[in-house]
Amino acid sequence: MEGDCDRLPRDFFARPVLEVAPDLLGCHVSHAGVTVRLTEVEAYAGMVDPGSHAYRGPTPRTQVMFGPAGFLYVYFTYGNHWCANLVCGHDGTAEAVLLRGAEVVDGFDTVRERRGTARERDWCRGPGRLGQALALGSQQTGRDFCRPALGDPVDLVVSTRDRDVDAGRVRTGPRVGVSGPGGDAEQYPWRFWLEGEPTVSAYRPGVVRTRPKRG
Repeated sequence: MEGDCDRLPRDFFARPVLEVAPDLLGCHVSHAGVTVRLTEVEAYAGMVDPGSHAYRGPTPRTQVMFGPAGFLYVYFTYGNHWCANLVCGHDGTAEAVLLRGAEVVDGFDTVRERRGTARERDWCRGPGRLGQALALGSQQTGRDFCRPALGDPVDLVVSTRDRDVDAGRVRTGPRVGVSGPGGDAEQYPWRFWLEGEPTVSAYRPGVVRTRPKRG
């Protein structure tokens, strides 16, 4: 596990989300006995971003996104996945970076137990799998990851330890599974990934879901 000397400070996250997101590639995230190296993230820009959960303003679920940078927003999706977001930007902007793909670098046996028979390249290939590998859920929403969790041995650390990223490998494109205006590839090429990494998820466009008409 990384020590606090490597922990990213709050001012790193208190910047526009489109600056923070690519800078997180290659960084390490540690929680509950596992450390991963980020290979894929997505940026979301709050109330100016139709793809964001915070687009229509604060709700009890998204309130943490409107607070200061450096806190975790975790949400439940598709009935069985927890997805983790690092809140950034300034107070009230509700900007956040979704952790979408990563390579496990420590805690292999623990991840193997959590992820079952999945291939190693698929352990954290996608935000739900990544959340499961790190044992993140509703109890972690609102956690301050910029300072140690006093009295809690299961800390959450985002660090720059051993980060070595070739800027020429950083790629951008539309966000995965985002439908409507927020999925527009020209206006929102806000997915960032490292080319050549097997843990980067496959792109799929969003699908607009409509309720069936009743006869």
